[in-house]
Amino acid sequence: MKNAWVLYALLSAVFAAFTSILAKIGISGVDSNLATAIRTAVVLVVAWGIVFITGKQSGISDIGAKSWVFLVLSGIATGLSWLFYYKALQLGEASKVVPIDKFSVVISMVLAFFILHETVTVKTVIGGVLITAGTFVMIL
Repeated sequence: MKNAWVLYALLSAVFAAFTSILAKIGISGVDSNLATAIRTAVVLVVAWGIVFITGKQSGISDIGAKSWVFLVLSGIATGLSWLFYYKALQLGEASKVVPIDKFSVVISMVLAFFILHETVTVKTVIGGVLITAGTFVMIL
């Protein structure tokens, strides 16, 4: 399917939404770092489970040094993101924390333009401006 990525992106958004709500409920009375560690352990088990169920574990030896470096850096960024996100959720309202967190969409777009040299279009600039405006409307 040519546009399967759209379905996966929508499913990602749905599960991310549930993640926020379930996390907000789950961190009540729990240290946010401990909660993040528990969540991470669950993600680890689920991800490796899928790797083994689909038989893809043999691909580990095919991963090049550059990919390892960037996957590890991405993992560090993910971990830091989750730690800060859980702390923000514990201290703030989910309806305000989530829009700020999702501002990562705009930051990712800017990084994609500068680091990945993706094409800047009028549509992406307008979309980024609207997301930025929407973020400020949601948090003010």
